[in-house]
Amino acid sequence: MLSIHGMTRKNQRLLRAKIAHRAGLLSIALFGIASSPTRAAELEPRAYSNAPVGLNFLIAGYVRSEGGLSTAPASPIQDAHLNINTAVFAYARSLDVWGKSGKFDIIMPVSDLSGTALVNGQPAERSISGLNDPRFRFSVNFFGAPALSMQEFANYQQDVIVGASVQVSAPLGQYDPARLVNIGTNRWFIKPDIGISKALGAFTLELSTGVFFFSKNDDYYGGVSYQQDPVNTVQAHVTYSFAGGVWAALDATYDVGGRTTVNGVQKDDAMENSRFGATLAMPLNRNYSIKLYASSGVSTRTGSDYTLGGMALQYRW
Repeated sequence: MLSIHGMTRKNQRLLRAKIAHRAGLLSIALFGIASSPTRAAELEPRAYSNAPVGLNFLIAGYVRSEGGLSTAPASPIQDAHLNINTAVFAYARSLDVWGKSGKFDIIMPVSDLSGTALVNGQPAERSISGLNDPRFRFSVNFFGAPALSMQEFANYQQDVIVGASVQVSAPLGQYDPARLVNIGTNRWFIKPDIGISKALGAFTLELSTGVFFFSKNDDYYGGVSYQQDPVNTVQAHVTYSFAGGVWAALDATYDVGGRTTVNGVQKDDAMENSRFGATLAMPLNRNYSIKLYASSGVSTRTGSDYTLGGMALQYRW
């Protein structure tokens, strides 16, 4: 097979431009970090897309969320309003996983949180900055997205992709057990996920489902133990691809579960939350692309009730 180095310069430029537009569609699907300290719903269009093997992605972004916490009547926190500004730095690499396309990514967020609330009926303020819990993820598309070289990818056309991933969050973020609201969570979570993506002309329909499993926090507020049941999540996305590698998506997610137990006493605080959002991504040139996104809660039983907006700049090489 003729390598890219053996092609004419004109054909090389055309091939690289085509790959830049199509590989750029991977964009920053890994950029699903929730800016809320309660780890609420996430929206990730194009989480299971294909890209040439061996590409590296470096992302820098900014996320701002404003809102509160919908809590059970027995919760010590009431009428909370939080403002959270988060800088996110991430790295991803596309992989060949036994002939299937895969990806590994690392997400490192740093947050600034400020807000007010009633804690046990008394007014309280909170202002803190620090590292958020980092995340690590491995994903593989085991159907419909083979591992391809740069040149092979130029002729790839998506039909149906089925993939799976596992994400892990490490308890390395800022945490103070004397406070109810923190940036970090002082616990691990692991999230297995499976998704399907179907291309229909310029449209791509996506559906995925996953489960958050949480470890116990034995140093929760007041020195007690805190345990949370698994949270089940479902996401749906409709993406439209424009000319030149630009794409836009409408996003929705639904979360249920997550009932908590504090010192052996189970609380009536199970989640049942839904959110809608929108995403716009566009390449700036063959190496750089930018992504804008926003989301808002539709219904919230308990957990985060906030609006969110952000942007990210991606460099690909």
